[in-house]
Amino acid sequence: MTATRPRQTATGALLKEDSVFDLAIDLDGRPDALAVMGEALGQAGVSVEGGGMFTAGGRAIGHFLVEDGQAARRVLAAAGIPVTAVREVLARRLDQETPGQLGAITRAIAEAGIRVDVLYSDHDHRLILVTSDQAATAIATKAWDR
Repeated sequence: MTATRPRQTATGALLKEDSVFDLAIDLDGRPDALAVMGEALGQAGVSVEGGGMFTAGGRAIGHFLVEDGQAARRVLAAAGIPVTAVREVLARRLDQETPGQLGAITRAIAEAGIRVDVLYSDHDHRLILVTSDQAATAIATKAWDR
């Protein structure tokens, strides 16, 4: 991303022209996959703005925040790293001084009947959400739109 932070809509969704996306990446199958991913994105000038790698069911899965999801997908495909999904995100800012914020925001999402698929923090200390219904999540989490 550039030095300026993405602008948000009134519901808190990141604007499409800012092209901020979560990449779901299959890092399983080769021990150097994370290094290859980072090197390929870096060489292409694609900045990783947040995310992480997790092991679930014995499989290594990465979720990383990038400005241009389709460009990152192409770069990673050329490097032999499979991207399984490119999805828009919703960013929210929790009050870090108030304990229980994660429980409160995820309770609001759950009470709206929405499934959280991905949740992590970006480098600007915002909560990054990918859910089964981004528009409904924006409404359910309006109190955290800061």
